[in-house]
Amino acid sequence: MKGYKTYFKDVQTLDELRKQYKKLIRKYHPDNTNGSTEVTQDINIEYERLFKVLKDKHARQKKDSNGNTEGSKSDNSTSYDNMKYDFKEDELLREMLQKVIYFSDITIEIIGNWIWISGNTYQYRKKLKEMGFKFAGQKKCWYWHSETFRKKSRKKLSMNDIRNYYGSTEVETEGRQRLQA
Repeated sequence: MKGYKTYFKDVQTLDELRKQYKKLIRKYHPDNTNGSTEVTQDINIEYERLFKVLKDKHARQKKDSNGNTEGSKSDNSTSYDNMKYDFKEDELLREMLQKVIYFSDITIEIIGNWIWISGNTYQYRKKLKEMGFKFAGQKKCWYWHSETFRKKSRKKLSMNDIRNYYGSTEVETEGRQRLQA
């Protein structure tokens, strides 16, 4: 990088930075006729630098808008609140688990804060939909999570990747026992 060139123009937010980055990469990517590896590397370096600056700026603005300073008591209590266990989420998970635990010929796994159901689920598909479960076609499993938990990336993970990342517990199902008359 002999003569430093600025590729990003008048960027004030992370969203603006991402939009400009995508346009620049499309334009200067080495696979394009106008692109080169050196320019792409320069863009990436500048992007990383601006990303850190804007992220810090955003964090400071968020902290200031809450009226907190770095050493204030309310900041400490906020960080403590973020560390506390969420009993409401646990209760929702338990309620949903109680609804499906009596299904037979299925495997129930709790992975992170999500319930995953696999096995012979075809006969239960309508009930699962009514309860709010969704079917993951590529994984051939049904899943449920509370509204609090959302997937934030578009990265596709296999079930084993998800299990390794979040931890997994298989639930022993109690197939409904019917009394013979």
